[in-house]
Amino acid sequence: LAAWYYIEVTLTPVPSIEILRPTELVGRTAVFEAIIETPQSQLTSLEAVVEQNNYQYLLFSLDQPEDAQVRQDDQNRVRIMRTFDRTSHPELETGPAKIIVSATRPIFFKLFKLSASTTINVGVQLDPPQLEIVSSFHHINHGGSEMALYRVIPKDVQSGVQVGEKFYKGYPASGAGMLTDDNLHVAFFALLQDQELTTPISLYARDAAGNESHMNFDYQLFPRELRRRNIQVSNQFLQQVVPAIVKNSIDLADEKPDGSDADWLDLFLFINRELRHRNRTTIASFAQTSSPFMLWNGPFRQLTNSQVEAGFLDHRTYFYEGREIDQQIHFGFDLASTAKAPIEAAAKGAVVFADYLGIFGNCIVLDHGMGVQSLYAHLSSIDVSEGDAIDYGQLLGYSGQTGLAGGDHLHFTMLLHGYPVTPIEWWDPQWIEDRIMRKFREASPSP
Repeated sequence: LAAWYYIEVTLTPVPSIEILRPTELVGRTAVFEAIIETPQSQLTSLEAVVEQNNYQYLLFSLDQPEDAQVRQDDQNRVRIMRTFDRTSHPELETGPAKIIVSATRPIFFKLFKLSASTTINVGVQLDPPQLEIVSSFHHINHGGSEMALYRVIPKDVQSGVQVGEKFYKGYPASGAGMLTDDNLHVAFFALLQDQELTTPISLYARDAAGNESHMNFDYQLFPRELRRRNIQVSNQFLQQVVPAIVKNSIDLADEKPDGSDADWLDLFLFINRELRHRNRTTIASFAQTSSPFMLWNGPFRQLTNSQVEAGFLDHRTYFYEGREIDQQIHFGFDLASTAKAPIEAAAKGAVVFADYLGIFGNCIVLDHGMGVQSLYAHLSSIDVSEGDAIDYGQLLGYSGQTGLAGGDHLHFTMLLHGYPVTPIEWWDPQWIEDRIMRKFREASPSP
């Protein structure tokens, strides 16, 4: 028996314990999750505690599971998960702590036991971030942009403006040249055309421990009407635009058009619906790497001597041979000048995209910092490359009719964190002064 006992003790593994959550910080609400592995999941005891100031507070035990979820991942693995907060553990206070998990399994006809314990150090952080609105007179046009200046403490937490389900990241105001207040932040935000006027808008902050803060601020909303327009789709138009898009789009690489009018129409509808959606998703992704610095200064530039052929948020209904086939919203301005007109940068920035992109054809996207970007589409040629630094008025390329364009023009869009917003405001010196520059001056310390 002694030999058997020795063999079992030396060859049988002790319980394996892995603490998945928390890893570093515990907030006002936290999740404890651990995996315990042992043959056949046989355990005589299992206990998890949070230890602080030499006191231990129970998170879980076999005898007192509390409100934990216990799941058998497989025959040898048990997963334990529970939420704990200031209500369940009012004794916790801000400061260092430990999460300790101990497990014991039986061996040798259940006469003896093997035990293991795992400990991780965490920080308890119970105070949520502090928010304070600094700017005033926030006037938001439906489909348009605004800017908020606010203070957040600590300065390095995630913060910005929450508009319904949309989050607009805030950036340190130092990126706009305001160097006297490390806690001051800038957030450009919008009420998008598909959001209701009743959509809640508030400041938002969340620290690394998961503590959240919301703060309402004053604003005024202004509705706008969609302009409706009917577009007749002809077989000539289909044969003009669809083949080139099919040829240049990876999404359509497997398509083998048979050349019939019906096939061109089916491909057009895929392009106008699904490819349009995919292209917009691609464009939205460029906002993730927007510069934290405000690269531009003053109003944006409209295409010189241009005529507006289509406006922002025009509601388009497409007809083919007298029947309605589709509806879409136009998220930009179609500006016509002369054929192959020089296209110049609307503001200082950097090229984040310069290539062919589905319905947009030859397309350029400039980043102007702090989530503000501009898009130039349907170009006949591109004269810049991704990564280039661009000055105000610098030549980008020439207008054309690539992509889903029936004639030579520039499709221009302003983007805010990847979402299209009306360019009219950004072209307007008075809007730039009132919505942006005034707020910077008012937030600057007096000399």
